[in-house]
Amino acid sequence: MISSLVQSAFQTGYLSVESEGLIRQILTLKSCKRSDIEALEELYDAVRQGKIRREAHVNAQLPVLH
Repeated sequence: MISSLVQSAFQTGYLSVESEGLIRQILTLKSCKRSDIEALEELYDAVRQGKIRREAHVNAQLPVLH
């Protein structure tokens, strides 16, 4: 599920509030695969580099990966 949300963000160039919320829910449930974590790492890098813009408020933080 996370991988498809990340793929959508790469296709559109935006991470929607809804997608970000779903990612947070999935991470809270700890029901993600290694491939999802790898996709999130790519997404975080793209957001940091400005390749993908977040639709969410500026002061909202992305979840921290451990």
